[in-house]
Amino acid sequence: MDIMTETGGAGTAAAQRQRGVTLGATVERDAVRFRCWAPERTLVEVLLEEGRSGYPLKRDQQGYWSGRVQGARAGMTYRYRLDGGEAYPDPCSRFQPTGPHGPSLIVDPGAYRWQDEGWQGVTMRGQVIYELHVGTFTPEGTFDAAVAQLNVLKDLGITVVEVMPVGEFPGRWNWGYDGVGLYAPAHVYGDAEALKRFVDAAHRLGLGVILDVVYNHLGPDGNYLSAFTDRYFTDRYPNEWGQAINFDGPGSSGVRDFFIQNACYWVDEFHLDGLRLDAVHALHDASPRHVLADLSKAARQAAGARSVILVAECEAQWVHTIQPIEQGGWGLDGVWCEDFHHTARVAATGRREGYYADYRGTAQELLSCMKRSFLFQGQRYHWQGKPRGTVVGNEPAAGFVFFLQNHDQVANQLHGDRLHEKTSPGLVRVLTALLLLSPQTPLLFMGQEFGASSPFLFFADFPPGELAQAIHRGRKAFLAQFRSAASSGAQATIPDPCDPRVFERSKLDLSERERHRIWYDLHRDLLRLRREDPVITQQARELIDGAVIGPDAFIVRYFGPAGDDRLLLLNLGADYDYRPAPEPLLAPPVGRSWYLRWSSDEPRYGGPGVVGPLSEEGWRLPAESAVLYAAEPVQSSPDSREG
Repeated sequence: MDIMTETGGAGTAAAQRQRGVTLGATVERDAVRFRCWAPERTLVEVLLEEGRSGYPLKRDQQGYWSGRVQGARAGMTYRYRLDGGEAYPDPCSRFQPTGPHGPSLIVDPGAYRWQDEGWQGVTMRGQVIYELHVGTFTPEGTFDAAVAQLNVLKDLGITVVEVMPVGEFPGRWNWGYDGVGLYAPAHVYGDAEALKRFVDAAHRLGLGVILDVVYNHLGPDGNYLSAFTDRYFTDRYPNEWGQAINFDGPGSSGVRDFFIQNACYWVDEFHLDGLRLDAVHALHDASPRHVLADLSKAARQAAGARSVILVAECEAQWVHTIQPIEQGGWGLDGVWCEDFHHTARVAATGRREGYYADYRGTAQELLSCMKRSFLFQGQRYHWQGKPRGTVVGNEPAAGFVFFLQNHDQVANQLHGDRLHEKTSPGLVRVLTALLLLSPQTPLLFMGQEFGASSPFLFFADFPPGELAQAIHRGRKAFLAQFRSAASSGAQATIPDPCDPRVFERSKLDLSERERHRIWYDLHRDLLRLRREDPVITQQARELIDGAVIGPDAFIVRYFGPAGDDRLLLLNLGADYDYRPAPEPLLAPPVGRSWYLRWSSDEPRYGGPGVVGPLSEEGWRLPAESAVLYAAEPVQSSPDSREG
């Protein structure tokens, strides 16, 4: 084999980058081109198939090393040897067949034959997101096994599957937030083509797929970025998970390029429909234009004619995450709303410890979430001792992602318990109705739709030693923010994340989908309503109003064209009589009357049976119930009217 360095003309690295070539190993007709960033190194060589003879690369002025190795081909393994010393896996490896410490594999991304011609991508409006963890979603815990479940998600009413991080990580199981091979799908889930098969199958069913990516830190084991250059990380900013990423300091241009190219790589090579960006409040960047604004623009260019969605997890609840770049925003499409989860959790459980302390779980808070998305829009947040959130203004409701459960919030319970195990079935039904009929974008966490009995615990697979012990200590310290979990007795019960049984217990039992049919039917029926009801589907906050009508009761009025309105009544407490009813939002439009459309009290959902709240004497809201009415022209037969 021969090395051909890129020295000029049409074969220069700059020209190749203009044609879309990225970092890593790129398969060409009779060679493989290698490119990495190591600005402080004096010699970078490619070692093929664990050989000792290296193929030297050539350095450009920006510190990128590149060259073409003739005779190299897809399926070969390689490493980079730095300054004649130790050899390391490629930071931009497309696959690590034996894990993050082993050699990288040359992958030809063009070998896969896509079957999703005509797929146009997704936008935020009209979506229902389903978050899953590949390793615990099925017994097998692989991309291919997950494919078999996609048709069930389609039947449920899901439109977008959100996959927790899949970048290569150490060990046999991990949440994915300890990833170190950000370009390589985790080998324990399958290879790159297996992930492509998953996305392809989803697209054939009409489902979008977005990937959770972590750009605020890297995991503690198997991270070799610093071997190539010390410019990736900075100590200028705090980071609770490790070293902060250097997006704005000296030498940060190559760092920005690494992460922006990663986003484009997933969108382009895997046909992904977008990304969920983890903890963007921990992405520190004082540059004139934030790295996520650049990433947003680049990812859309990588998608070509397809639409993609970029969704931020932002604990600080910054609205500028979803505002246009031209207005100083980051140009993303959606942002998670922690406020809705927190107040709903308090409404369900009554517990106000830890970061729930600033919430009351009242009807007013839930209604305000529905009307204004964020509760905290600059007010003081006592738990953190500082203001929280920014003003929502006129941002579309679809840009705010609501949830009752997600991977963090389930695992942040002492034993990974799910919401239905912490409250009454009636309250779960009420809050589920509010979630799935809100104008915001709903997210379900895997198993939520059938009341899964399996917990979802924090797990990782590090060998016995100081790191594994530190992970366990850190988990205990985090949960100690909740008074009930801070006692010595409670702390002693917190599972060791590295215990294999913790991972196994977190796997879904998919047979419960049928055995817990009441929960599945509840979610499917509500999602059908959300999808098919022309008034609910408007997703317009300006066409919604509401009022609190009792200590635990509130109503939401959806305004449709020509009086085709909907009325949602929700009661979090005991039976409630609202007589008289001096609330104008209860009045039907002229020439119309309210007719029962849906009730959470249906026996098929495990409810006690439907008693219409509306009668000639006024309104009576059954305990822990949600009821949806439609305003329809007054019917001639009195028996056809619900109230």
